[in-house]
Amino acid sequence: MAHPAFQLLTYSDLPHWDDDTHLDAFRCFLVSAEKFRTDGKYPKTKLSGVDGKALSGIFQRALEDSRQIQSDAAAKGFFEKHFVPVSVPAPSEYPEEWPGLLTAYYEPVLEGSRSRSPEFSVPLLRRPSDLIEIKTDADRAKLPQHWPEGLRFGKSVDGKIKPYFDRSEIEGKSYSQGALAERGLELVWLQNRVEAFFVHIQGSACINLRDGTTLRVSYDGKSGHDYTPIGRVLKERGALASGNITMESIKAWLHANPDEQLNVLHANRSFIFFREETGLTDGLGPRAAAGVQLTTGRSLAVDRLMHSFHTPIYVSSKQDDQISHRLMIAQDTGSAIVGPHRGDYFAGSGTIAGAHAGGFCAAAHFTLLLPKTQLETLQ
Repeated sequence: MAHPAFQLLTYSDLPHWDDDTHLDAFRCFLVSAEKFRTDGKYPKTKLSGVDGKALSGIFQRALEDSRQIQSDAAAKGFFEKHFVPVSVPAPSEYPEEWPGLLTAYYEPVLEGSRSRSPEFSVPLLRRPSDLIEIKTDADRAKLPQHWPEGLRFGKSVDGKIKPYFDRSEIEGKSYSQGALAERGLELVWLQNRVEAFFVHIQGSACINLRDGTTLRVSYDGKSGHDYTPIGRVLKERGALASGNITMESIKAWLHANPDEQLNVLHANRSFIFFREETGLTDGLGPRAAAGVQLTTGRSLAVDRLMHSFHTPIYVSSKQDDQISHRLMIAQDTGSAIVGPHRGDYFAGSGTIAGAHAGGFCAAAHFTLLLPKTQLETLQ
């Protein structure tokens, strides 16, 4: 018998599997394979049970076969040869056909400056040296009593670990009054708080600098406090109706209500730190949590505790009357992406991608592709 968490399927069970452009998915998977060729590290096996070592064996085959795989048919054959589709059951209270949720994110393209000026006065910050990530059981054993559940970052104060500063403490009423001012952490300066806030939400940005060069930044840690969607905050306060909550409507409200802007932004206590990215490949997106550059329309952010990075996942989604089906690769994560039936796909870079991502929210169904070599251990 198969592992009780899995329901084995066939490719004929996947709606419109034959209609996908599998070559695009294979090229995204090949980005993951190239990373394995470079560092030789197996992906960590997570709760979903997709084995990282088994994935690595398929990476090797992808690298060996890549010159021969130049069509959708060949790419489809590759996935069918090396993987078997499996469904992870959803709790009984979830809708049977659409138990999950799919959203989208993007890479903002903004104007910025390496130095502060009246025009550019809001910084993105580097990771502070005193930020501690709580990773292991040994780390957790050192935590004080009543440590907030799920809080993974802190700081050491007089030999004791305490929660790190949150957004309101770091930003202050003005940045110069914030808890991290005067520490030389400023990576780049942006034009306003709203722009900077949404870079935090997306986790990356491409910034056109005043000197004509381009700077790309990506996530490098966070304050550790819970992520709170400010769209929900505005809905609860009656500022936006539930049918009108998009990134653009939130931005418009924040700009139109400057006196209330700080109070709303600071309701999201999570604060993100960034690093500068160099050596990126043109045509691909920012570097993701899995250590690879994102592929537009094919890279998927997943729950980092639930899914093994680099797992192929067939995603069916329904927004209004629009139904789509696409094979994606799990290459990223995010604070709001929690559970086996939750995903966030990379929509690309720039304004058009941002407009799409800001309004995309679809019911979804996720099917994992399990390495066939695992079937022997699941019998």
